[in-house]
Amino acid sequence: MAYFEVKILPFGKEAKAEGGASLLEVLINSDVPIESVCGGRGKCGKCKVRVSPGDSASSLSPEENRLLKAQEIAQGMRLACMTRVRGDIACEVPESSMRKGYVRDKTRVLRAVEPDPAIRLVRVRVPEPSLSDPSSDLERIGVAMKEGLGLSIEAIDPYCFSYGPSLLRREGLEVNVVTWFEKEILGLQGRRKGEVYGLALDIGTTTIGGYLVNLRDGRILSSGSILNPQVRFGEDIMSRISYAVNARDGLRMLKAVLMDDINRLVQDLCEKAEVETDEIFEGTVVGNTVMHHLFLGIDPSALGAAPFVPFLRRGLDVKARDVGLKINPSGYVHLLPLEAAFVGADNVAVILALKPYLSEECVLIVDIGTNGEIVIGNKKRLISASCATGPALEGAHIKFGMRADVGAIERVRIDRESGEVWVNVIGGVKPKGICGSGVIDAVAELFKAGLIDGSGRFARGEMGDRWKDGPKGREFILCKAEDTSIGEDITITQEDIRNVQLAKAALYAGAKILIGHMGVEPSRVLLAGAFGMYIDVKNAFVLGMFPCAEPSRIVSVGNAAGEGAIFALLNRKQREEAEKIAEAVEYKELTLEKAFQREFIDALYIPHRKDPFPSLTDYL
Repeated sequence: MAYFEVKILPFGKEAKAEGGASLLEVLINSDVPIESVCGGRGKCGKCKVRVSPGDSASSLSPEENRLLKAQEIAQGMRLACMTRVRGDIACEVPESSMRKGYVRDKTRVLRAVEPDPAIRLVRVRVPEPSLSDPSSDLERIGVAMKEGLGLSIEAIDPYCFSYGPSLLRREGLEVNVVTWFEKEILGLQGRRKGEVYGLALDIGTTTIGGYLVNLRDGRILSSGSILNPQVRFGEDIMSRISYAVNARDGLRMLKAVLMDDINRLVQDLCEKAEVETDEIFEGTVVGNTVMHHLFLGIDPSALGAAPFVPFLRRGLDVKARDVGLKINPSGYVHLLPLEAAFVGADNVAVILALKPYLSEECVLIVDIGTNGEIVIGNKKRLISASCATGPALEGAHIKFGMRADVGAIERVRIDRESGEVWVNVIGGVKPKGICGSGVIDAVAELFKAGLIDGSGRFARGEMGDRWKDGPKGREFILCKAEDTSIGEDITITQEDIRNVQLAKAALYAGAKILIGHMGVEPSRVLLAGAFGMYIDVKNAFVLGMFPCAEPSRIVSVGNAAGEGAIFALLNRKQREEAEKIAEAVEYKELTLEKAFQREFIDALYIPHRKDPFPSLTDYL
């Protein structure tokens, strides 16, 4: 097989590429931060690169002819995912195609739990050995723990062998012993050590939240969020499954990049709190089913085809060293149980944190991430479902869509009388695109201004200098070219509006189906996740995103999935509750619901074709 040189600008990198490899694959392997929303399937048009004329590359594909403008093609623009290396080649990644590292915070904590962790630190005075009683150090530690504390130790982690004997004698036979469920010794510490720590991780498809916690008193010492590095292989879970199954060494790469960045996050959290990583003896992990499997290195292929079966569902305890998590090597990682193929441990964690199963009140819980997860219920019954809301509502499948990154429009207001359009941009810089909360605002504001009708079609109206003709019809200009960082108008297209309608209709229809099964209307809608923190609930109401939900009844509850992970970390009984939740929740596969298609079509209308929205005029 022939290999060729690929020069990567403006990064000054050079890579060797096998003949026939895609430029996207080369860029990803070279750690170049390029956007790839669709996972290299030639659907999103975000991975644009410039290839020098005459360079050895495959011919333009049908996907490129469809997604690239004639002017872009004349300038040497290609889609990296569709361009194959046929010889030595140079490519330039423009700023508009680069993925940035800004991540909206997803670590706000609103609730707490009484500490009763699986990890305990106990002080032990070990009897002196003698010629008349030459029992081993471990035997004497066991005797001391049994007689002094009533603890029956069954095992010790072998990692303790290398330092245990010398530490025991250096400390005069009085040490702190780290135990797990009072049955296994995970570590021995000097007498001056008085704390042990835990780590809670919420591994989302797009972002990862981490919390460093003091296991004795439950204090959160530091927290932080990072972009999930797997986004370079595709933004949605089906793209990740496809990459794991079809790419050469795909599963190993997905697992490796994930653990590398998680370990960097752990190191950052420890530095903030002035804690050593080997003082962390346990971690809890939540995530959707695909993220759960990829964290463990489990082949996710069965999740990509009917009947969508996970490899395992119950909660799991594994050694940190066995999954590559760089905390104390003796430590454990607890993964909360899964509900189903597309409703995972993160949803269990949301329920665990919000505890609708303890209340008479019926609530609808919506976690809008890259996947939309819905739960309805109370102490009598819990029902869940998953629907495909994420792509448009997180900025994908939108012409100028992007993640909530620096340069993204996150707020839009339109004043029809003055003709003014006001936008707020993350980072306070010139805009280069629009993220999910901005997309919702834009479509709702267009509707409120009478610039689109209830069917979502552009209506004839004022603001003439805000309209332009695009390749697929009329577009509304949010920001004019001279006010952007990309040198072109940032617009909302008819297709963008349609994609928002599809996403909101799926969410609405899914919720309506669950309400029908429950037989009770929810008194409140609880929005979980980072998206729920930033969405304008009034504009969400105007669009008709949630049934039975006046804006006053829509409440943001923060990152409940992360809180559920903290609950399970701090209190062992919460893990038992999580198992009961996973067993008790009734999962509904929406594709099997006869009424779903009808509800979906009705919900495409803004706000809805049939359901009443009596107070809508108050928000127009």
